[in-house]
Amino acid sequence: MIQLFEKGRQQIFWGDAIEVLSQKIPDQSINLIFADPPYNIGKNFHGHKDKWQSEHDYLQWCYQWLNLCVNKLTDNGSLYLMAATQNMPYFDLYLRDKLTVLSRIIWYYDSSGVQAKNHYGSLYEPILFCVKDKQHYTFNAHDILVEAKTGAQRKLIDYRKATPAIYNAQKVPGNVWQIPRVRYRMAEYETHPTQKPTTLLKRIILASSNPGDLVLDPFSGTFTTSFVAKQLGRYSIGIEIEEPYIKIGLRRLQLHI
Repeated sequence: MIQLFEKGRQQIFWGDAIEVLSQKIPDQSINLIFADPPYNIGKNFHGHKDKWQSEHDYLQWCYQWLNLCVNKLTDNGSLYLMAATQNMPYFDLYLRDKLTVLSRIIWYYDSSGVQAKNHYGSLYEPILFCVKDKQHYTFNAHDILVEAKTGAQRKLIDYRKATPAIYNAQKVPGNVWQIPRVRYRMAEYETHPTQKPTTLLKRIILASSNPGDLVLDPFSGTFTTSFVAKQLGRYSIGIEIEEPYIKIGLRRLQLHI
């Protein structure tokens, strides 16, 4: 079953990601894809446990939709992929033959969900930033500048220049992003076990797309990608299989059944 909700080029597909990608999304039509699939670590998504019978089955499923995502990208398109730390090496190696991996990003947050007692608790999630053509892709560095403490706070002098000067006060973010997780009772909180913060998606969408571009999220969850894309003047396609999360998306995008 595939059902479409649409308003002003903001689209929500209710259905299986592989089916929607195969049947409804034209090849070379998407400027930016943000993929945050189930991690195969046992999370409960409205009664459906995120746990495959084997790691092999999980990876084969991921390779199937990843192949489709690569085909959907425009020639200058970009893909951001999130995954569990133990699975990211497989995806990194797999995608190297299809795309160029430009950055391996660490999203660092202040505390893990469950405090570990017998090992080191996880405080980050990895993100791959990949492009279709390493010579031609969108990267709006000026839109995502952050404070450079060397220049803005410490006022250090760069003596390597012909005329020594204070280091720049702003810089492009490095590949470690310290962004808080979404917590219960925060303004943006929705009932979902793996909601991603709007700040994270804002950086990705500003950097790797332009106003009027089309952004796709094949595992939309709380539809943060679509929500931020709309705020920033981009068009969006969100795919989700669970009805309660579809209702969240309809509300956040102000669409109606």
